[in-house]
Amino acid sequence: MGSRKNHSVCAAEVHGLAQGIVRQHLQLKDHGPQCTVGNLLLILFFAAARAGSIFDACHRLRRAPTDQAVRNALVAQLPEMGELEGRLNRALAAQLPKGLWRRSHPMAIDLSEICYYGQPFQWQGELRRGKRKQGTSRFHGYATLCVLDHGQRYTVAMTYAWKKDSHRALVQRLLEAARRLGLRPRYLLLDRGFYGVEVARYLQEARCPFLMPVAHRGRRSKRPLKQLKSTRRFLAWKKSGFAKHTMHNPQGQTAVNICVRHMPRRGRHKSRTLIFAFWGFRPSSPAWAAEAYRKRYGIETSYRQMNQGRIRTCTRDPRMRLLLVGIALILRNVWVWLHHEVLGRVRGRGVELHLDLLRLRTMLLLLQRCAENWLGCTETWQTPVGQALAEFLHS
Repeated sequence: MGSRKNHSVCAAEVHGLAQGIVRQHLQLKDHGPQCTVGNLLLILFFAAARAGSIFDACHRLRRAPTDQAVRNALVAQLPEMGELEGRLNRALAAQLPKGLWRRSHPMAIDLSEICYYGQPFQWQGELRRGKRKQGTSRFHGYATLCVLDHGQRYTVAMTYAWKKDSHRALVQRLLEAARRLGLRPRYLLLDRGFYGVEVARYLQEARCPFLMPVAHRGRRSKRPLKQLKSTRRFLAWKKSGFAKHTMHNPQGQTAVNICVRHMPRRGRHKSRTLIFAFWGFRPSSPAWAAEAYRKRYGIETSYRQMNQGRIRTCTRDPRMRLLLVGIALILRNVWVWLHHEVLGRVRGRGVELHLDLLRLRTMLLLLQRCAENWLGCTETWQTPVGQALAEFLHS
């Protein structure tokens, strides 16, 4: 691997790092003379680099086994969902910088839903229902825990979101996975969808500080905002400040602190009021709370980057789908690690990042090049239009 002196990496080094992590922690084994671990990973990385399918990768690599043989080899080695999640989480934490283990850092939790148009594999609880988008209201859900360290966002834990899983259950599983790895959050940043009594009570019982925006639920009242007892009364504030609020639901109640960040009108921009619920620490100011919560948007970026390297599939098996999402997140973690440990420049106690030295798309293309060098690449003309074009080019 390159050093901080030359600030460069090659395709073989990137492939060796990614292959070593996946081979060690996912415990893949040879499945026949063609479906060796090396060939399987080359095919998976090739498909991830092109954001394509296993079928497309096997079709384009000359010495690759058939796509059905690759799928059979992977399915035969996949453990149950709980064990698979544990292996993927250990792979995600394989290359974390030492500084993340020495002290706590802010962390973010979010839920990513991937559209699904088929039938469940074994039971209806595999699919989550939600607001209709892209022509479907059924999704495969994946919750992730991301650590935020000076602009570097590592995904350290993931879990499959079943239909019956509440937001509290997802938060609990992710935090328990982080504790098993030896990581603890300084405070937790949560999306608006996690705002609720059950999540707040669990985090308070777990002694985990949190910060999340308030979700105003229920019908709007015609009464003035100042007279309301719900969180909408904070919308009437004309200046920033702190307050206390008691959250209620049929199962119980809990008290949280409220931070109101009022931004008055400036020019053509309308005035805005941001309301956050927090516990376990006290922000230095409402402006600090709003700025700290902006870091959570980094997890949204990680999802967009995950989709750049996510292998497409039409399989109904949730284990296979979890594996492919996990591989995309592992490759993204490798990219973040390369910038921190190899391509970054040390400046005082921190590291100055230069993302232009290696874009994520470029790293994926390096993995694609390795697969083509080992297994060969073929481009065939199999359609009448393709054959006619080939004859025209050779004429």
